[in-house]
Amino acid sequence: MADEEYVYDEETGEWISAAEAAARSVVEVRDAAGNLLADGDSVTLIKDLKVKGAGQTLKVGTVIKSIRLTGDPQEIDCRFEGIKGLVLRAEFVKKR
Repeated sequence: MADEEYVYDEETGEWISAAEAAARSVVEVRDAAGNLLADGDSVTLIKDLKVKGAGQTLKVGTVIKSIRLTGDPQEIDCRFEGIKGLVLRAEFVKKR
């Protein structure tokens, strides 16, 4: 029991085990169809999206491979050729 790590939970004001804190911090990210997304999934765009700062538009049907979840239930981090730091809203993608 002394080996276990504890973290302070600011919501409850209590010290909880690290495993319990990790279980609480799991964020569910769902696509436009309501499917649960996970790290490494491939998604397809369901709408044309103008990319600010890149001067280009991503078209409907564009496949984005190997997404990463952020801490936000509405945002996913991904890579696309020529665009660094691309963050998409989950409402504009569909799981493949």
